[in-house]
Amino acid sequence: MSETNSELKNIIEAALLVAGTPLTLEKLLGLFPEESRPARDDIRAAIEAIERDCEQRGIELKKLEHGYRFQTKPRYADWIARLSEERPVRYSRALLETLAIIAYRQPVTRGEIEDIRGVAVSSETIRTLLAREWVKELGKRDVPGKPSIYGTTKGFLEHFNLKALTELPPLAELRDLDRISEELNLKLPVQVDAGVAEAVDAAGAGALAPPADAADAGAESAGAT
Repeated sequence: MSETNSELKNIIEAALLVAGTPLTLEKLLGLFPEESRPARDDIRAAIEAIERDCEQRGIELKKLEHGYRFQTKPRYADWIARLSEERPVRYSRALLETLAIIAYRQPVTRGEIEDIRGVAVSSETIRTLLAREWVKELGKRDVPGKPSIYGTTKGFLEHFNLKALTELPPLAELRDLDRISEELNLKLPVQVDAGVAEAVDAAGAGALAPPADAADAGAESAGAT
């Protein structure tokens, strides 16, 4: 790599280190004045060089749907977690089931979530998901009562290291909440071992599988700004 390209790589690496959110190719190009802006292929080559540099390090350059970011490699999560003096947030079975149903069945109303789970969904569960910015209100269903419809956000994809909703684990692999929490890197209350599969038994396994149009709408909602 030439000296110029080495400097380009250093600039991109520095920007990625201090950025609070993933940086797109356009954002990286915007770091440079128009008269000295590198070509897109040069940016991509620098990114690939950074990825190679990270192969033997504790961090990796992760490509998400909405850009690139540095993050620690998953195998070092146990050590990194000890840096936090606060107790890890623990999420309830109800919250995880609700999040999973929204992710797989979006766009979906609270009533539809309740039909699948077979129990009521508390307002606090919805508020928590909205506050975490994993879920957002997409609009109102055109039925009596005009219930809100929910879908996942790009923040959901970024938090769970997903480029798109198609990277969600297949439903056949979601056996219990411990497995879900492992897939999504969440903390569960101790003694919780029932799963989303049990929650949808009455509705049938297909209850969480979105039809083609719903899958397209869900992907669009997750990628919306």
